[in-house]
Amino acid sequence: MDPVTTISWIVAFVIVTVIVTGLSRRVGWSAPVALVAVGGIVSYIPAVPRVEIEPDVILYGLLPPLLFAAAIRTSLIDVRARNDSILVLSVGLVAFTVVVVGFATWLLIPIVSLAAAFAFAAVIAPTDAVAVTAIAGRVGLPRRVVTILEGESLLNDATALVALNASIAAIVSIVSPWRIAGDFAIAVLAGVAVGLIVGYAMSFIRKKLRAPVLDTSLSLVTPYFAFIVAQSLHGSGVLAVVVAGLFLGTTAPLVQSAEARVAEALNWRTIQFLLENAVFLFIGLNFAGIIEGAVETNLGVWPTIGLSIAVLLVLTASRFAWVMATTLLYRRGPQRLRQRSWSWRSGVAVSSAGIRGVVTLAAVFLLPENTPGGELLQFLAFVVVVGTLLEGLALPTIIRRLKLPAPNVAQEHGERQRLMAEAQAAGIVRLDEESTDQDEERVIGRLRANASFLSDALTNPQPDDNEPLVAAYNRLRRSMILAEREAVLQARKDGRYQEAAVLAVLSAIDAEETALRATSGKTADPE
Repeated sequence: MDPVTTISWIVAFVIVTVIVTGLSRRVGWSAPVALVAVGGIVSYIPAVPRVEIEPDVILYGLLPPLLFAAAIRTSLIDVRARNDSILVLSVGLVAFTVVVVGFATWLLIPIVSLAAAFAFAAVIAPTDAVAVTAIAGRVGLPRRVVTILEGESLLNDATALVALNASIAAIVSIVSPWRIAGDFAIAVLAGVAVGLIVGYAMSFIRKKLRAPVLDTSLSLVTPYFAFIVAQSLHGSGVLAVVVAGLFLGTTAPLVQSAEARVAEALNWRTIQFLLENAVFLFIGLNFAGIIEGAVETNLGVWPTIGLSIAVLLVLTASRFAWVMATTLLYRRGPQRLRQRSWSWRSGVAVSSAGIRGVVTLAAVFLLPENTPGGELLQFLAFVVVVGTLLEGLALPTIIRRLKLPAPNVAQEHGERQRLMAEAQAAGIVRLDEESTDQDEERVIGRLRANASFLSDALTNPQPDDNEPLVAAYNRLRRSMILAEREAVLQARKDGRYQEAAVLAVLSAIDAEETALRATSGKTADPE
């Protein structure tokens, strides 16, 4: 395929991804499921070239930025607060799944060896950070449950890939439990160490940078750098990327300028949107090829369907059993655990959020070519991804039936306002310290009035039948901003100012509108 044709297909790929995702959101469908369905249909069109999966492209090209984008938006404080629950799921549940699903696969498919069955179980064990976060953020789960699910999906990839490497080694040679334990320890220690070193080094460099473009450019290569270095040291590249992302996301307010943080956030949201949704379209485009490979196993249609359903049931049951057992341990175990327990309803919600995605898709193609039943295992991994995505469609209904307490939006909004009032009070104190007799009184008065407005509005609220002062201010200020932007655009149309001045003023207006939306609890994008 010549370069022009290749680029044309890439452009078409992105356009289809954007259109399908946008339409899905508008009508309330699951975008990942819609993309897989569209990709599956398109894969049977003769004019569409066959998509070949290169595992290294996904592992080295797609996985690091996807994990990094999720990690920098995850609160390290929340992860620390729930670290025991996250470890129970990201390590314990993965190990349990490998054993249970591995033995089940070995018993169900005679042509598959025990080592290959364990390798397959490691492939389908980790949940997908992207899909879980997308669904968890839309169904109104309690914040604690969301934190546990996000932390699990970020960290379980490392455990699963270590288990996969050990299983692959067992396919081609004999390995001992001590070697597996040693490889796991090296992978974890090296991965965490590389992640911390890369995170600290990037933070140090960021302190010296003042140009947002340079800062963002450095950010774009960070996940690849952490992944490659960790892998070269036999560590977990996945863990290194996650640790670096958590570290940099936490230290960003201390080392980056406001402009750099805004630019980085927008860039990574765009990258995450394109990659995560493109991956699901990519899964669909492989549908025809994977079906053909499964047919070649000569098992027949109905036996293959039966195996697919059996694997899905075992996978779902193993997750449910582990989470329920963990819930029982936390509720009936030692006092320290009982203090950190969650409800049975939360356990059901966590059990139901076992969606698989990009890691499973990539990892199954890491199996050696001579793996017995390799084509069938690839097909079953594909079924697991699609099947768990379809199961995810029922998650909103399950959450509503469980009647879990949704996040208290009003309380969170009030906390944002009170925190902003405290910050502005600190600003007034600094203003009193820094201002001198030479400063114009009108300047001091304007600064003091702007900073004290929110605090005054919170301490002197209006009667219940009136619109709150802060809400009225936000409503009127947004209307003013709309008029200001229209005036600037009209001035540009009339050609009365140079473009540099127009862009600078528009940027300032956009920054204020963004800040106004953030403090009022509204966002332009639900993601």
